[in-house]
Amino acid sequence: MPLEMPKLFLARHGDTAWTDSRQRTGRTDIPLNKAGEERAGLLGDRLRRYSFARVFTSPLQRAAKTCELAGYAAVAECDPDLVEWDYGRYEGMLTKNVLKERPGWELYRDGCPEGESPADVAARADRFVARVRSINGDVLAFSSAHIIRMIAARWLGLPPQTGRFFYCRPASVGVLGFEHKNRDEPIIGPWNHVPQPRE
Repeated sequence: MPLEMPKLFLARHGDTAWTDSRQRTGRTDIPLNKAGEERAGLLGDRLRRYSFARVFTSPLQRAAKTCELAGYAAVAECDPDLVEWDYGRYEGMLTKNVLKERPGWELYRDGCPEGESPADVAARADRFVARVRSINGDVLAFSSAHIIRMIAARWLGLPPQTGRFFYCRPASVGVLGFEHKNRDEPIIGPWNHVPQPRE
């Protein structure tokens, strides 16, 4: 990616009890666990190599606390478009149990009953992408896995269902940018990077 072109750094929150158990965590506002707090600090160590024109965070505590422990709480702006997917009736469920109820279900294609559709989440992602693209300089955002994946898809101009391809682990960073000094050529840079203590 050209160094002078702005980039969007997407940081997923650290571990929680439900990321460990693999339960769907949408709007349930649960805290980071001890491992999540430690990994949020490592994330901050990695991110301090860069400077950011703006920093945003989801209002949910798992993202806001990751932002704080990474060292950005003082400059972060809360953005409701960064809140995680509303899973409706599937909140707190394991995917295997959702599939027992609805065989063949796929989040980015089917959405969630009494929650958000892929089009709903794509609309939020589109608003956030438009906001970021109006900013001169690099941007950092703290959020949750499924909205981050949707933002990646929409940044690249892909349909909502392709968000499923952009997996991101807890406390990971992905970078989106542009090629050839051209904002009409969005690209994906490093993705799903989890800082290690020795880095």
